[in-house]
Amino acid sequence: MYKLMRLRWNFLPTYLLCQEAFQAPTPFLPKQRTVGIPPNNRQHLSSDAVVGLCLQGHSAVRLTGPMKGRSSASSEDSVEPSRKALVVEDASFLNRPRSDFEHDAQPGPDASSRSNERHNTVTPLPISARRPASFNWKSDTPQPAGDSSNRTPSISTHQPPSLTSTSPDRPPGGKCAEAMRHDAASADGKHDASQQHEYRAALRSPFSVTLMAFMTAVLGITLLYAIVDSSWSRQVEEKGCRMSYMRPSYVRLHEFDTEHTRFATKYSLYLYREQGIDTNNKLRGAPVLFIPGNAGSYKQVRPVAAEAANYFHDALQQDPDTTARGVRPLDFFTVDFNEDITAFHGQTMLDQADYLNEAIRFILALYQDPRMTSRGVDLPEPTSVLILGHSMGGIVARTMLTMPNYQSNSINTIITMSAPHARAPVTFDSQIVSIYNDINSYWRQAYAQKWANDNPLWHVTLVSIAGGGLDTVVPSDYANIESLVPETNGFTVFTTGIPTVWTSMDHQAILWCDQFRKVLTRAIFDVIDARRPSQTKPRAERMRMFKKRFLTGMETSAEKVLSNNEPTTLLTVGDDVLASAAHGEQLVLRDLGGKPELEAHLLRIPSDRLSNGIQFNLLTNNPLDSPGEHGTLEVLFCSPAGHQSLQSPELVHLKLGPSNDRVDAVKLLCKNAAADQILLPASTDFTTQPFVSKTGQGHLPFIFLQYDMEDIAEYLYVAVIDKAVKPTSAFVVADFSSETQAKRIQTVGAGRLAALGLTMTLPGDRPMTAEVQFPNLKSSLVALHLEIHSPACSSKRLLFSPMIRQYLAHPHESRFYVNARRVDLSMHGAAPFLPPPLTPSSANDQGLSLQIWTDPTCESSLEIRLTVDILGSLGKLVIRYRTVFAAFPLLIVSLVLRKQFRVYDSTGVFISFSDSLDSCLKQSLPLVLLSLTLLSLSLRGSETSVTGILWDTWDANAPTTDFHSNDLLTGTRDSFFWFLVPLIGVVCIGVCVAIHLATVALTHILGLLYGYTMARPLWQRQDGRRRASTSAFVPSSPRRRMITTAVLLFLVSTFIPYQFAYLVACLVQLFTTVRALRITNEIGSTASHDFYNYAHSILLLMLWVLPINLPILAVWIRNLAIHWLTPFSSHHNVLSIMPFILLVENLTAGKMVPRLAGRTKHLTSIFLFSTAIYAAIYGISYAYMLHYLVNLVAVWLVVIHSTSDGWSLTGVNSLFDSRESFDAKGSKRP
Repeated sequence: MYKLMRLRWNFLPTYLLCQEAFQAPTPFLPKQRTVGIPPNNRQHLSSDAVVGLCLQGHSAVRLTGPMKGRSSASSEDSVEPSRKALVVEDASFLNRPRSDFEHDAQPGPDASSRSNERHNTVTPLPISARRPASFNWKSDTPQPAGDSSNRTPSISTHQPPSLTSTSPDRPPGGKCAEAMRHDAASADGKHDASQQHEYRAALRSPFSVTLMAFMTAVLGITLLYAIVDSSWSRQVEEKGCRMSYMRPSYVRLHEFDTEHTRFATKYSLYLYREQGIDTNNKLRGAPVLFIPGNAGSYKQVRPVAAEAANYFHDALQQDPDTTARGVRPLDFFTVDFNEDITAFHGQTMLDQADYLNEAIRFILALYQDPRMTSRGVDLPEPTSVLILGHSMGGIVARTMLTMPNYQSNSINTIITMSAPHARAPVTFDSQIVSIYNDINSYWRQAYAQKWANDNPLWHVTLVSIAGGGLDTVVPSDYANIESLVPETNGFTVFTTGIPTVWTSMDHQAILWCDQFRKVLTRAIFDVIDARRPSQTKPRAERMRMFKKRFLTGMETSAEKVLSNNEPTTLLTVGDDVLASAAHGEQLVLRDLGGKPELEAHLLRIPSDRLSNGIQFNLLTNNPLDSPGEHGTLEVLFCSPAGHQSLQSPELVHLKLGPSNDRVDAVKLLCKNAAADQILLPASTDFTTQPFVSKTGQGHLPFIFLQYDMEDIAEYLYVAVIDKAVKPTSAFVVADFSSETQAKRIQTVGAGRLAALGLTMTLPGDRPMTAEVQFPNLKSSLVALHLEIHSPACSSKRLLFSPMIRQYLAHPHESRFYVNARRVDLSMHGAAPFLPPPLTPSSANDQGLSLQIWTDPTCESSLEIRLTVDILGSLGKLVIRYRTVFAAFPLLIVSLVLRKQFRVYDSTGVFISFSDSLDSCLKQSLPLVLLSLTLLSLSLRGSETSVTGILWDTWDANAPTTDFHSNDLLTGTRDSFFWFLVPLIGVVCIGVCVAIHLATVALTHILGLLYGYTMARPLWQRQDGRRRASTSAFVPSSPRRRMITTAVLLFLVSTFIPYQFAYLVACLVQLFTTVRALRITNEIGSTASHDFYNYAHSILLLMLWVLPINLPILAVWIRNLAIHWLTPFSSHHNVLSIMPFILLVENLTAGKMVPRLAGRTKHLTSIFLFSTAIYAAIYGISYAYMLHYLVNLVAVWLVVIHSTSDGWSLTGVNSLFDSRESFDAKGSKRP
């Protein structure tokens, strides 16, 4: 009203324009009321009467326009007086921005054109686009800073339609009397108008969320809680590692300095010595280099190195046969990387690989120095080093072989623990993704060569050991090397299947787990041969030893040594014993040692063995004797002895039974089967876990023998020799079973299993070992629940409780369940985003398999019930899709921001984030999620992807297999998981709403703190409130802004990574939003609301890109803390940060983005929609690209902002003006 009191107008133009204004409909705003004036009274009304009539109805109106005879006017009213029209609006429109007035109130007639006024018409004149610039936050129109008539923007801004009396959007004319009659007819009109006003006020609250958005957010947060809770409480494996102990000491090799490597000032090399065993620092054996992982310490070598020193000192050193085979102690070297963060920074990986190659060169040179070694003179100088890598250290080890400074054949054996070989654990850095692609392509192409001379990795063996489900740092699926290395040169194994380990372990426990380190050190000693320059055995021998130590022995590729061994025993038995031998039946022995003398139990091997696929199985809880041992049980495979074989002096003669001196005694030549024994965890009524307890006490493992008939075709009898001299609780169960009896194949899929489950029954006459295969169940995202029901055996006590082995043939993953009744099953099979294997496996080797051992003496049926654990399956999403929160939320925010700009360009109202989200939930988001779901279904069975096609186009030597086929969307082509896209979408919507509200709360808290710090005395507050609009967003001088920006960009290009500048930009944008919120709360104009909504949405967009940049920033800070003089050699591209700096600078100056008109306004939608679609399809696999895409959006917004900035001589001169009293326009500040 204060503004209305200052206005002076003439009667007729005021009446006409007032009438026109009330008849014009306005989109997105409450309906206007028409105030009419009778024609015969128009010339008798005074100007005050016109004001009164215009203020009638349910709300006040606002009148602006050219006022003739005005004695004094503000700068706002004095600009282009001939073009401003009188606009009369509902009071609820007083908070509309300037752009909305341009849309509804067109320029009025020239002051001299009186005839047009008398005919109630308005002739519009064109309006030139002008800069919104520095807003007067109390008013609804921007304050022009000068004449803009000569400015021509590069992008066409919104051109509003002409306002005429014949506009099709409004009725022809309208009278005040008709409006009043309409108001009289509506008894509750005033109540409706007030409700509309309250609704708009409620929507303006920053914390307001519509019902649909609220319900969707609650659903998303609930699903997220269920997923996280499932990962913590369901399908959680038991920890079974025993603690290890050592007495470490480290010798730093100072000689490895800058003369050898340029990284000597940053990294260092150590030699491990075990106190009490290694009495000096001289090198005595084969070199082993330990490479720590991401943020790992060089001291992590101590559990394995200590076990190696103790094992050689206590066992191997005393055995002359061992030393004769070339076994020597291990010299463990370890590298101090100052706990570098290699998982997030590719350049750090390259630096470490470069340093390690030089370290190997130095280590090999040490063995040539007589002062540093005490090896025997008969041993050759080492030419290679065995590599032991943990986590990312395993990836660095593989990178070493691709570096220019790699010394040929200096590495031939690599053992990695919890190393993500298949793909990068996070894809926030473009260089680390590129390095992964380069090294994986190098290894694949090397093993694809036909001839060994063309393969630089022909002699290299790689064993990847994964910790299993307890590893929550790196998904154990990524340890799979089937897509990199053939079976002849390497394999993947899980600790749950390693004999005597049988437990899962977390990312750090795999280094110190006592059971595992014992197996690891013995495997290393198995392949050491110091008599060779390579210090290791040939490749084939190494692979055989590694499989013997790490695999269960029940794999189809397992080698049996029985047929290759020489006969060890000459067994003499009576002919009646042979006649009573069971023919292809079960052999069950209880309580061995019942007789004081040796007793032989023979089992005849079936003669039709080759035609029926028969298999021999034997299970016992007693250790088997090797040749020459005097234990309690021995298993022999025998055939009639020939005359020549009886003369061998190395045979052990066993005469069994009272008839061994009779003439009809039969002599059998036998081979000992102990070399092929398989260790299984003990399964009794008292065992609950397969591993031995942490105290080291528990049952001895079971012994299992398994032979196919072709392995024992040359033998006639299986002899079980009971050598116990006193009664024991040992048992033996042996039988022959055909494949039709022992194996079943269930083709049920995950969908049918989830809906109906599966129940099957094994008959009572089943063999001791039965197997059920599920070739269609192979996804690591599916968790299963298995129940076994069997009637109790009342006749005899059970020899052992049911035991289950769950396994996958590829990769080699086995899990054992003892005393099994109800078990939870999970696997690491077909995992999201993993590349396909080098060679596809056969149908029989795919999918889940269950191997079940049951007591055959209990002749009762066995019922098996298998179901999908839905809640348990949700927990499998956490470790495999945790990086989805760097991609899919950007899809949501980009679509919401796109909607905001579309509404703003059309109406001039920049709606809030909540309102835009509600609109997207009704339209764009469901359609986008539906389209993405259909896209995921269309990928089923696809052998190639767009990424693979592009990659093959760039790479002329690309293989035929598309290793990028699983890079799209959720990373799986299984149609069963179609629901993952909408599930992730709903969860990310909930997270976006939570982050939005958290940001609003943070800005409010900071706003209160800001207001408290800026508090002034009471007599100064009113004056400060009046000047808040002009002081809150007064930009600094162009010169200062230019210098600040130039200094920041210079630091980015030389010293700091651009991620640091991006963090600064986010903080600046946060405080800009806080200032905008403060002004909005104090003044409450529509212009302030629009700017706050704009600043808040840009802040959210930047915050969702921030997690992609934080890891690199952490690496830089870490390097800065260790050695600040070392330059950061990557991420100095100023173009990656300059648009963000310029955009934030415009917002800091309080500049509202101009509206666009014509075709150019669609470019904003294209940029944001493209960013959203890329974030959904490729955001997880190539997350680093999201920063660049949002950077392009920032470039476009800066271009839009620049359309309102006129380049003038005054503006250029202001860059060099030293006076700080100039504002951004070059005009004096008040």
